[in-house]
Formats: sequence, C-alpha cells, structure tokens
Amino acid sequence: MTTMIDTIMYLFEVKKELLIGLSLSVLYVTYYLVEVVKRPRLVCGAGQLRQALEEVALLREPYWPTPWCVEARLQTVLGSLLRSRFMPRPAFRREVLRLSDGGQVALDWADWKGEARAPGRPVLLLLPGLTGGPHADYVRCLCAAAEALHADAVVFSNRGLGLPLTTPRLYSAVSDGDLAEVVAHVERRGGGPLLAVGVSLGGLILARYLARRGAEARVQAALAVSAPLDVEAGAASIERPPLNALLSWHMARSLRRTVRAHGALAAACDWRGVAASRSVRQFDAAFTARHFGFASVDAYYRAATLRGKLHRVRAPLLCLCAADDPFQPERVLADVAREVEAGDGRVALWVTARGGHIGFLEGWWPARDATSQYLARLTHQYFAALLARPQLLHWPAAAPPAAS
Repeated sequence: MTTMIDTIMYLFEVKKELLIGLSLSVLYVTYYLVEVVKRPRLVCGAGQLRQALEEVALLREPYWPTPWCVEARLQTVLGSLLRSRFMPRPAFRREVLRLSDGGQVALDWADWKGEARAPGRPVLLLLPGLTGGPHADYVRCLCAAAEALHADAVVFSNRGLGLPLTTPRLYSAVSDGDLAEVVAHVERRGGGPLLAVGVSLGGLILARYLARRGAEARVQAALAVSAPLDVEAGAASIERPPLNALLSWHMARSLRRTVRAHGALAAACDWRGVAASRSVRQFDAAFTARHFGFASVDAYYRAATLRGKLHRVRAPLLCLCAADDPFQPERVLADVAREVEAGDGRVALWVTARGGHIGFLEGWWPARDATSQYLARLTHQYFAALLARPQLLHWPAAAPPAAS
C-alpha cells in the first residue's frame, strides 16, 4: 500500500513539473511571437529608393531572431563567436596602399577561387568596425553577398590594423579623408559600380564620407550596418552599467592593445590615461580627441555624429539598425528617423525589433553558412535591387546610364 501511494505521489510530482514546464513554454512562445517576431520598419522619404526597398523580400517578411538568443547583448556576443568559429574565412590577396601623407593601409581583395578579376564587375568595398579587418566574422557574410552579386569584394583596414604605422597617426570616426583616397584608388581599378558597406565604426566613417562629399562622393550606393548615427547619444548609451558597460570595457581593451602595438604613438598621447582607460569614452578622452586635435571628447563626439547631417548625402544609403542595439537603441534613433523621413528620399533606415549590435542571428542554429545569414541576404537583396535600377545609383562624373 505504501509503495502504491509513493508511486502515485511521484507521478503527481512529475505531472506537476511537466505542467509547470509546459506553461512556461507556452508563455515564452507567446512572448516570442507577439513581442519578438516583427516585420522590419522602413523609414525613408518618398521617392524611387523607397519604392525599390519596398520590393525587397526581407522587408516584407518578419525577422525571426534565434529563439534561445533574443537578448541584445547575447546577439552581439554570440553572433561574433559563432560566426568566427563555424564559418570558414575567405581567401584574400593583400594590396598595400600608400596614402598622400606617407601613411599606409591594407586593401584585402577576396580571391574567388583564384579567378582573375573581370573588368566592369561591380566592386563591393567593405569597411569593418572599430578594430576589425578581413578576419572579422561579419566580413564573411558580406563576402558571400558580394559573390552572390558577382561583384569583387575588397576589405579596407584602417591605419595601424594589419600593417605597421609609417606616420604617427592612427584612425577615428572622423578619418573619412583616408576613405576618400581608398575610394579613388579602388575606382581607378574598377569599371563597374562602386558599392560600399560599412559596419559599426566603418558605417559611421562611410556615412560621414558621403555627407561631407555630397555630390562629389565617388560611391554609387552604400549600406551602413549598426552604425552609431548619433555618436553623442550612443556614447552615453554604451556606458550604462552593467551589461553595456562590459561591452565598453571590452572595446576599450582592444583599443589599448592597438595603441600599445605602435610605440611611435606614445609621444603623441596621454600614455597613462590610455593605460588607465576602462571604457570607450575614457579612451577617447585620453587618446582619440587629443590625437585628432579636439578640445574635449564631447567636441570629438559632436564632430563625429551624423545627426543633422544626413540631408547632405546624395548617394543612396541604407542604414540597418536594431531597435535594441546597445550602441544605438530605438529611443536614440528617434531624432535620426525624423530627419530621414523628412529628407529627399536618398537615405533610409531599416530597423529590426531585435538583433543587437551586428548580431542579427536567425534560426535554431544561427551558425549556418554565410550566404544564409540575415546580413548577407539583406546586403545581396539591397544592392541587387539598386543594380537592377541603375538610374537610382549615384554617378558623380557623368550622367547615369539608361535603365535596362
């Protein structure tokens, strides 16, 4: 009798645990379907660019983040870890470009199975983030998109990344002068449209180049991924404890390593301040602002921000942002969105509800092949839509070609 009672009580406990587990599962699935899975929001002034973007398949589909990884910081960190570990690196051929002031930068051309470069093909110029280069995980996605576009891909690494410094000067968010020389060099080698993708800091530099050059910019179309469009507000956001501050600490550590790798910079900065910096803001105050002649870190951030300047962009520019990006959350994007919506239709925001900072993970197992990644598919679909409508591309040197 005792054994039977014990068995009944055991089954009751098991059923209770199963019921609790099932209830929690239903609650999470409901939360996921109602609050997480949403269609991207397109912000763009009326015009042909908006019409073209509305026909892009990904905009008409909900974005389904990885169900077990919807939190912004997890998307940010795991996206980098999984892509770095499980996606093969493309092969590159390195070219060293000497700049007008004696500096040098690396241009890494994707080697499509040893094929020779075909004249007239589009070129996709890739600008990685803060300390990124051809090794960056997201570069693998962008190279896959370039291959799908039948375009040549070339990765531009900032000064001091991958090559020794030949002048006592590093890089920053206002280093669009270096990009202008790179664009001119790549354009001379090409023949087809020059397209560009900038990621994080690379996206900020790219968008700043387009805004400062306006009609003289030599890029026909551009995509900025997770770029801090409002640097002032974004800098405050990334400092917030505890989780955002951890990301800032990690980035500051990478920046300290970059400066330490170049002894020639020691005389040109507050070395003690750099060594003591434990956040991006502290590093920028100790090094970046002083290194580039700004009176304060706040003056540097004001100069770098794109808020209020996007109306100067003449080339089609799409900015992919996640509403939960710790560097640029949705409330920070509000002013930029109003500026874009009131603009002349050359700049657009593509805002997903989730995705973190350069995360954008999808599926139960997000470390799939590079071509199937959200970032690769969006890059491919966006530029394919523009290449099919050459009248939308920016052609600074001559009249646009007739539409096919």
